[in-house]
Amino acid sequence: MSGPLAGLRVVDLTAALAGPYGTMMLSDLGADVIKVEAPGGEVTRRVGPLPKRDNDEDETGPTLGGYFQSINRGKRSIVIDLKSDEGHAEFLALIRTADVVVENFGPGVVDRLGIDYATLSAINPRLVYGTLTGFGSRWAGESPYADWPAMDITIQAMAGPLSVTGTESGDPVKIGPGVGDIFPGALLMTGILAAVLEARATGTGQQVDIAMYDAILSLTERIVYQYSYTDIVPKPIGNTHPILTPFDILKVKDGWIAIAATTQLRWEALCHIMGKAELITDPRFVTEFERSQHRDDIRAILDEWTVGFTRAEMTKMLGGKVPYGQVNDVRDIFESPHAWARDMLVEVENPNASRPAIIAGQPLKFSHSKPDPLVRAPFLDEHGDAIRQEIAQHATDTDS
Repeated sequence: MSGPLAGLRVVDLTAALAGPYGTMMLSDLGADVIKVEAPGGEVTRRVGPLPKRDNDEDETGPTLGGYFQSINRGKRSIVIDLKSDEGHAEFLALIRTADVVVENFGPGVVDRLGIDYATLSAINPRLVYGTLTGFGSRWAGESPYADWPAMDITIQAMAGPLSVTGTESGDPVKIGPGVGDIFPGALLMTGILAAVLEARATGTGQQVDIAMYDAILSLTERIVYQYSYTDIVPKPIGNTHPILTPFDILKVKDGWIAIAATTQLRWEALCHIMGKAELITDPRFVTEFERSQHRDDIRAILDEWTVGFTRAEMTKMLGGKVPYGQVNDVRDIFESPHAWARDMLVEVENPNASRPAIIAGQPLKFSHSKPDPLVRAPFLDEHGDAIRQEIAQHATDTDS
């Protein structure tokens, strides 16, 4: 493995989206992420979409679904039955070789399995132990919801985003991507790396706790200070912004565009492009504050202007001059020169399938310590024999 995290060994006990997303980021950056799976395999192995098979291939050969490929690429798989005495002993031997272990089991599971932080740190004091749950570990703050299960949509509901997402008069609308999982997973990676730095300096690891609720409340920070300052409960206001304007989604002949010309410089540039320089000195629009008080007037002006043009025409007029973008669907993104130039669409091997898998790339870029190109997700226990040999070699080296 190459990349800035080369040499870091991560034991990954996570399942579903939040935990695997965080450990996927570690793998992308060069860490050796060992995915420990129960004998039946992690649940998302069985989740679609499944690839169309190549008729020339063996129809019984294993395939990898899109969900599993996307967030488990680059990892190695080993099957260990943590509920058996043999499997438990094998897992402890693996932990002796590790820098990090990450889990997102439900409350109480790690204690029942005998793989809690106290147990594992006793055999590997430098171990960083990452935990991700819906409402956090009790040692970090006693939540009344500590025993509740959590999913993306329930966390979006409880931690604030759904209260400000949707049309002004409409019902709450879930944020499209699974931010209730993905943002906590990314924060978990940040916390783990901070703890690894300290462990390398001191020789002592620690537990890193991420609650999905906490992460998403921090993501929704605007509603906190708004309420604190004004005593007003923020509500959904559609695609606009409660403070800045123009900041909106606007209809054009063949779709939708976004414009965010909120500063004085950008507003004046937009007025000139529209051929409406007189708006610059209009008393309703002379300052950012005045514009925020007359957002409906601005919206009416922009609606009347944009509807006469296509997306391509708007791009030619506005692209690079004011903050602007087309509302792209995934087909548009696949045709985007940016996405391919920045390796944000990446082909990986798709065994026994009729075509390669394309998955979202890694947004973190480095000028020097560049990771290897992304590789496919592992088959179940694909690397079991190799990892067991490494565990045995580590035991031999330690004994000598």
